[in-house]
Amino acid sequence: MKINVIEKRKIWYVLSIVILAAGLISLLFQGLNLGIDFIGGNRINIQFAEEVDIAQLRTALTENDLESSKIQLLDNGSYLLKTEEMDQAKQDAVMADLETRFGKFEIAESGLVGPSVGAELKKNAVIALGLAILLMIAYIAYRFELQFAIAGVLALFHDIFIVVAVFSIFQLEVDSTFIAALLTIFGYSINDKIVVFDRIRENMGRVKKDRLSGLVNDSIRQSFTRSMNTSISTLLLLLALFFFGGQTTRIFVLAMIIGVVAGTYSSLCIASPIWYEFKMHAKGNRINTK
Repeated sequence: MKINVIEKRKIWYVLSIVILAAGLISLLFQGLNLGIDFIGGNRINIQFAEEVDIAQLRTALTENDLESSKIQLLDNGSYLLKTEEMDQAKQDAVMADLETRFGKFEIAESGLVGPSVGAELKKNAVIALGLAILLMIAYIAYRFELQFAIAGVLALFHDIFIVVAVFSIFQLEVDSTFIAALLTIFGYSINDKIVVFDRIRENMGRVKKDRLSGLVNDSIRQSFTRSMNTSISTLLLLLALFFFGGQTTRIFVLAMIIGVVAGTYSSLCIASPIWYEFKMHAKGNRINTK
């Protein structure tokens, strides 16, 4: 199978720029659809006398204009409800409706959670990403070379921003699991890129006089089957979780699906071409690039 990623790299650049530009415009004009974890709301822990179906409970909340609510079944059999902020009258009305539908229950905990929790979460996520980037650059630069590290990190930002862009364009809700998904994508995606980079490094040691573009294309071709098999097997698992894993994990899984697709694409069509651009403009390149 002949692969000419380098010769057609401008096509991949344009495709990525269009997606990123659409995402940037969406972020500027409509932003992200932040969930309760970020904007704050009510947190209510209730224990029903009889078992209640979560789907029916979610329907009841939706019919009370609380469609963005989160429901978590706790180990003790109680239900943790996270809703948008309600005044006392609204909360009393909702609780009365739930009692009418599902019978008597006890409120084990009830309180208002402010947006400070979301702010702290965002702060910690930024710190974690920053440390991860620094460690990745240091490790890849040590094991490979600085150009590989920079190309890999730029492609990682590309992947993360595509996930954020899709959530912004389609106004998908962003909650705390979305942050966890971004961090997971970060680790998954860099692994895929290192596989291709390692193949390029091996080929550079074996083929000194080959054209650089041909060397990179051959390296991508040699890594293609492994990358696709890994991504497809991961996607099959994620799709199963998306359709059968329940509502609480759906945002996380959806972000992961987008991230895996974007990461596979960038590993083959973005990261290596960026490295190629660096090498083309580097001085003292020992491989003939013409």
